[in-house]
Amino acid sequence: MLPVGALVWVSIRPLLRLVICATTGFLITKADIFPQVAARGAGQIMLNITIPSLMFSKIVPAFTPQNIGALGPLILVAALYQMLGIASAWIVKQFFWVPHRFRYGILVAGGWGNWGDVPTAVIMSITGSAPFNGSTDQSLSVAYISAFILVFFVSLFPMGGHRLVALDYVGPEVEDDDIRMPVKAKALGTIHTWIGVARSVYTVLANKPPKPLRDPEVPPITAKSMEENRGIAKEDVADVSLRHRPEIGSKHVSFYVEDSTAIQTEIISSGVGSPAPTEALHSMSRVTSASPTAAQIDSTIEILRVPQRAGQSVIASSKSRGFLRGTINQLHTLVKSLITPPAIAIISAIIIAIVQPLKALFVSIPTVYIPNAPDGQPPLAFILDSATFIGNASVPLGLICLGSAMARLKVPWNQWSRLPVGAIAWLAISKMIVIPVIGVLICQGLVNAGVIDREDKVLRFVCIFFSCVPTATTQVFLTQVYSGTGSAEHLSAFLIPQYAIMFISMTTLTAFTLRLLF
Repeated sequence: MLPVGALVWVSIRPLLRLVICATTGFLITKADIFPQVAARGAGQIMLNITIPSLMFSKIVPAFTPQNIGALGPLILVAALYQMLGIASAWIVKQFFWVPHRFRYGILVAGGWGNWGDVPTAVIMSITGSAPFNGSTDQSLSVAYISAFILVFFVSLFPMGGHRLVALDYVGPEVEDDDIRMPVKAKALGTIHTWIGVARSVYTVLANKPPKPLRDPEVPPITAKSMEENRGIAKEDVADVSLRHRPEIGSKHVSFYVEDSTAIQTEIISSGVGSPAPTEALHSMSRVTSASPTAAQIDSTIEILRVPQRAGQSVIASSKSRGFLRGTINQLHTLVKSLITPPAIAIISAIIIAIVQPLKALFVSIPTVYIPNAPDGQPPLAFILDSATFIGNASVPLGLICLGSAMARLKVPWNQWSRLPVGAIAWLAISKMIVIPVIGVLICQGLVNAGVIDREDKVLRFVCIFFSCVPTATTQVFLTQVYSGTGSAEHLSAFLIPQYAIMFISMTTLTAFTLRLLF
């Protein structure tokens, strides 16, 4: 077990390197040396070249048929963290006011964390030295990180997470004063809503049918009252047929059914009619009007109805076609998102790592014989070397872009009283303090349940560490695109406190996890 001093230093050293690298991006942006066009180009290089190269160079040698089963727990933990983040953001939204143009963006800020440059930089630094097993554990940790990155991309784009950001800018502008309400009143409203939901759930679980809503002055309907109403209806119909006998020269409108067999006809009746409309139909064979109407009607008019089966079949077929079209569109979006360079690199690397003859083309495997290149290396080892060389630029470039993005965030500090301070503070506390505590409990529970291998310390460290990451800066670019103005003023106020707390909470969590594992 490491001494306390060494444990603290091992935990804080990667963050110091992160701060130094991100600060360089911040400074060159403030000095106008790194304009927005250059930062956007660097981001494209990082996303489409360096990150895929880093993932490929680490996944191929790290994954084996023995440890590939770790992908299941990794994807499960990633999904749980996203659901926890969205739930915490929704709770914050219920108790604190949020700007109208950030009403859905807060859910994205809670659910999608920075699963790219920040955790990769810190985890690679920690697993590359004691108490871990050097480069072997470092490559394995990056391979495990790739599962989180894959979940991030799939959930944000194919599954439509980015559309939540777009929904913020749908509809007219609403002033903050119009949506701001007292916290106490909003909290009480939320509590009453939850109580109603709890009562509904209890009613369903207890198999108690809900009480029907009716006027207390109206007596309940019984079998006896139905028989009495049926008799009254017959008498009323008889009186109508006696009073309205056809007279000479009068125009009449007929509602009776002639000898028609091709199309079913029915009488138009009131919504509060007799329970037995067939009896009224026979009694009400012909009803006439004593005086001519404004439009002279000389012929018999029959009210026809299209058979219900034909209408239902048309509706069902249109629904099925709509469902099929929507499914095809979703599959097209999914396939389109999976042909991006990061997804291609991760999926192809996993396939190569599992299929041993393919893996032997890149790395040496004692159980598989492949003729080597003239230098004694596997024939495609140069591809892996190139990917490693390019991938080494991924983390520094990503941190420089992170510092540049933070330098461009504009927070209206002079209007601090008009900012949603409660939502900003509690979202930062939930993401950087509450969720990490829950994440440790979840991971320990999965270890005790046998889902996570107790002896795989790299897997346990990666799973716990990803519970303590701030909101992804990718949301900044999405907000700038969907806003139409290129601004992200609401998001910036939520990001800065999270990254400020990150240095304390991440150091504490890292030290606690290392002490838990070793």
